[in-house]
Amino acid sequence: MSASMESKLIPETVMADNDLRALLARAMRHPLLRPLAALAALLLIDFFLVPGFFRLEIKDGHLYGALIDIVNRAAPLMLAALGMTLVIATRGVDISVGAVVAISGAAAAILIGGKMVVVDGVSQYVSNVPMAWALAAAIGAALLCGAWNGLLVAVLGLQPIIATLILMVAGRGLAQLLTDGQIITVYYKPFFFIGGGYLFGLPFSLYIALGMFLLLAVLMRKTALGLFIQSVGINPVASRLAGIRTAALIFFVYIFCSFCAGLAGLMVASNIKSADANNAGLLLELDAILAVTLGGTSLAGGKFSLVGSVIGALIIQTLTYTIYSLGVPPEVNMVVKSIVVFLVCLSQSPEFRRIFKAAKS
Repeated sequence: MSASMESKLIPETVMADNDLRALLARAMRHPLLRPLAALAALLLIDFFLVPGFFRLEIKDGHLYGALIDIVNRAAPLMLAALGMTLVIATRGVDISVGAVVAISGAAAAILIGGKMVVVDGVSQYVSNVPMAWALAAAIGAALLCGAWNGLLVAVLGLQPIIATLILMVAGRGLAQLLTDGQIITVYYKPFFFIGGGYLFGLPFSLYIALGMFLLLAVLMRKTALGLFIQSVGINPVASRLAGIRTAALIFFVYIFCSFCAGLAGLMVASNIKSADANNAGLLLELDAILAVTLGGTSLAGGKFSLVGSVIGALIIQTLTYTIYSLGVPPEVNMVVKSIVVFLVCLSQSPEFRRIFKAAKS
């Protein structure tokens, strides 16, 4: 080979190596790398320590297994995390999510209930009111909760954590008043399909969460809504001066967050076939916030990731499943979550990153 040909090949090889390094560097800086790595690590632990974790089997035309169980139980958290993502992206927070779940589930359970009737000599349960009306009323109650939060934050200017704390306390009490402090059992079988049914072999709750994710993804990508939310989260004053209706946008995100929580409440009530105002959605708001931050959404507002929030929800549910499967006391789960929250907050602290980089150098 001549010297001229070698001189041409060497630069091409160097350019290819540089392109590969640049590609790897971009991949290492990708915001979803850390949550995906955390989820992969948990799945690897389960592969070695939980027998049959990845085994799937078909029973009655449905898929069964640990992975299906995790996805099914993570669906309400996915919905709550998606709604929380938009709120946190606008520099807010909604700690009333769990109370909205309890209110929605209680409203649906009371209206549906189930009374025994005899039809053609066969005893069966029927809904107290048409199920569509009951579901609409439950979602309507959730939307009213969101409107209340939005009014306090966007119109009256209260701090989000204080405004939503009001509903967090009062909402749980309202749910207990609706149920008279009792567990309301639902006997109407069609209602069970929302949280416990299967469609094409997969949990129906997964389709609801996926549908909400796709709807949000289209709105964020195909319209200016995503850009407006980022703008408000980065600088609400500048956004208002630029012509964005900041108050209306913030009002909308709180309504949407409660709407997602209302859907999650229907899932939970459907899954357990009852409404438990004391425990339904308890601490779900903390799990939702953790899922959002694990997914890469900045607590300072502006930067957010819908995909990351879904991955964060899967991380939390997989972690919970792993702890229970290994026989670790449930109380440890809360300790682990608190440690994860602490580490996430540290990773998002500019001052901590500055100190860490200085220590490394």
